[in-house]
Amino acid sequence: MNKLISSAILAGAALAGALPAQAADTVLMMPIAAAMAANDAQSRLGDSVKFYFADQPTPPVASKITSDKTSLRTNGFGKSADKSCNWVFLSAMLALQKRAHEVGADAVVNIVSNYKEKVVASQTEFECHDGAIMSGVALKGDFVKLAK
Repeated sequence: MNKLISSAILAGAALAGALPAQAADTVLMMPIAAAMAANDAQSRLGDSVKFYFADQPTPPVASKITSDKTSLRTNGFGKSADKSCNWVFLSAMLALQKRAHEVGADAVVNIVSNYKEKVVASQTEFECHDGAIMSGVALKGDFVKLAK
């Protein structure tokens, strides 16, 4: 009887040890250009708000209005990392655009990835966390009025 219980406990421990590995986050650096080319992103974002990533050169800034951030997730179940990460990136960009309109900004500058408050700055890539069920992107930036 003791041997049966020991075997059951060992089997349960082995299974429990395997579960976190399946649910783990994979941190991916994805190309911004590819995400902007997917899901009709460029036309969905339009040109009412300009976006500048990391230390990308910008036109002169007349005034900084505020800073803000967004953290979004999307269903990644059965989807490739490219597909789900590009989709949630677009959702995050649309959220930044909406916030820009709300505060009267015409540009968002210094956009960086900000997943769990860890800043990753890149002009060409964004950070995406891809799991078995969900994918997530967090961005933050400064909302500004550009000089005319």
